[in-house]
Amino acid sequence: MKHIGVIGASGMMGHGIAHNLLAKGFTLSLTVHRNRERVADLLAAGAKQAFGPAELGACDAVVICVTGSPQVEESLLGANGVLSKARAGLIVIDTSTSEPESTRRLAALCAQHGATLVDAPLARTPVEAELGKLNTMVGAEQAVFDRIRPVLAAYCENIFHVGGPSAGHVVKLLNNFIAQAICTATAEAFAVGALAGIEPQKLVDVVSAGAVNSGLFQAMAKTLGGDFAGLKFELDNARKDLRYYTHLAEMVKVPSLVGEAVHQSLVTASALGYGKEFVPALVKAQEKLTGAKVAPQ
Repeated sequence: MKHIGVIGASGMMGHGIAHNLLAKGFTLSLTVHRNRERVADLLAAGAKQAFGPAELGACDAVVICVTGSPQVEESLLGANGVLSKARAGLIVIDTSTSEPESTRRLAALCAQHGATLVDAPLARTPVEAELGKLNTMVGAEQAVFDRIRPVLAAYCENIFHVGGPSAGHVVKLLNNFIAQAICTATAEAFAVGALAGIEPQKLVDVVSAGAVNSGLFQAMAKTLGGDFAGLKFELDNARKDLRYYTHLAEMVKVPSLVGEAVHQSLVTASALGYGKEFVPALVKAQEKLTGAKVAPQ
């Protein structure tokens, strides 16, 4: 595991991954998206430009950090995809938040080309990505996990081997469901409280001193001071993740009453025009829906 390819290095998380792989001494090749400025520093530091995903098939491993399953599938299966020129023994590490069903199907296709697909989605933010302190939950056979652990350690502080292939994406969707349930509940509580005549900050004071408190709650609480960047995660991406989660629940025949409510809250916020903002914009959506005055404008 010396030569690593990266797809998605121009993204906020992918850039940090690529930066730390270079810093830890790996040979790095990367595809260049339209936003070349985002990878200029990586190229200047010695990363090699690959003219399409297919060229990365000669690497020891390829890290994919894109939006979701459609983009992962295109990176692997497209006319110029990685699998079109994959060498035998290639390991593909999908760090995206993808659908487990797609992951299992892609793993079978990779195996037909002599390659191995590992799902290793991420937690934390672009700040930790640049610092090399991400969390990852890995779905892989033990022998494969042991081989790629040094690669993961280049950009992750905490590495969790959560099971076999696709288990990483299952755990990631569960994690994001819980996270977005906290965020959507907090935004709704602020609106209800404001319309009921209390100052939402008083709720924050109470929650901050008790068991309900969390980092996500505090990120949402920053909106009361006008800070909507406490959680740097695009609302439309959260909406996509909850759609994947509700699909997963449906496939295993579990009623997802809370999951569907959280999903529709995100869908509503996106429909109101906040999809490209960060998740704390859920507070703005509640204000628009209800007329509540929660955050300073």
